Amino acid sequence: MNKDQVKGAVKDAAGKVQQKAGELIDSPEQQAKGVAKQVEGKAQKNAGDVKEAIKDATK
Repeated sequence: MNKDQVKGAVKDAAGKVQQKAGELIDSPEQQAKGVAKQVEGKAQKNAGDVKEAIKDATK
């Protein structure tokens, strides 16, 4: 696992928490920020997956 995979997974999890918190306090703004953070985290994790695949392929 590389740092992009880890950071992406953390952002995704934090986004899920933020989205749920927004639902609990009835804050659409927080929900939207949470969803955006999840998307960013998934993209970063996918980029890390690609880097890892390239690294494995060159071995």
